[in-house]
Amino acid sequence: MRVLVTGANGFIGKALCAELSQHGHVVRGATRNSVGDIGEHTDWAEALSGIDAVVHLAARVHVMRDVASDPLKAHRATNALGTQRLAQCAAASGVKRFVYISTVKVHGEATPQRPFADREPPNPQDPYAISKFEAEQALQRISAARGMEIVILRPPLVYGPGVEGNFLRLLHLVEKGIPLPLGSIMNQRSLIYLGNLVDAIRLCLTHECAAEKTFLVSDGETISTPGLIRKLASLSGKRARLWPIPIALLQWAGYLTGKIETVQRLTDSLIVDDSAIRLELGWQPPYSMEEGLAETVRHFQATR
Repeated sequence: MRVLVTGANGFIGKALCAELSQHGHVVRGATRNSVGDIGEHTDWAEALSGIDAVVHLAARVHVMRDVASDPLKAHRATNALGTQRLAQCAAASGVKRFVYISTVKVHGEATPQRPFADREPPNPQDPYAISKFEAEQALQRISAARGMEIVILRPPLVYGPGVEGNFLRLLHLVEKGIPLPLGSIMNQRSLIYLGNLVDAIRLCLTHECAAEKTFLVSDGETISTPGLIRKLASLSGKRARLWPIPIALLQWAGYLTGKIETVQRLTDSLIVDDSAIRLELGWQPPYSMEEGLAETVRHFQATR
């Protein structure tokens, strides 16, 4: 199969291109250098020539402090209108299947009562999540009108070798042995290892039962914030240094410093039920969370 991967030089994109190539697919990577900025006027003709399937990873990602004057408009331009443009061009060029990597945030920010499931009503709450859900809706309209098969994956936080953002910052804090006031947190969160995500994407490209489906996907295990820190410390040969500060005090400090969103990510639970992809496609993650975290730590230590 000839596959176009957008965002091919990113954290997930590089791993996905390698995975697909190893399984005999012919991969064409699309990056900003090759197609320019992704939006409603992007010219995809050359990138899509001769392509059988598309995996759309490229996006304007969620940031804690967005400097755009209108964050929703900025996210919508790339994530919703840009995705719609790519899908329209893909359908016109004869692409058979379009796999879209969305986000668990389409369901909401936390699961205080029960895990998110694939068929629960969406509840996107920030500009990034809203724009990703709008992209999903556009894809479904194009699929209905043009017959191109759509598969949507909604992963939680992705970690693995080369991870950036908050997970990388946490690795640095653990490595330095800095005390963290997170010992009282009793949450549970779903994550997905990079190797598991690219395996699920590869399956969704070819499995006949994946067409027109939306799947949550995860490692199938959950871990608390303190548990994650202890595990990373153990794998790093360090001692976890956790202070049992009351959660209410952490939240108060978050409001005072303008970092309440960060505090909520650290203290809230976010659990996904990914039984649908396992039952309908027979997918099982090839790596355990323990294996994924160990490989992430090994890479971090080797490259720091």
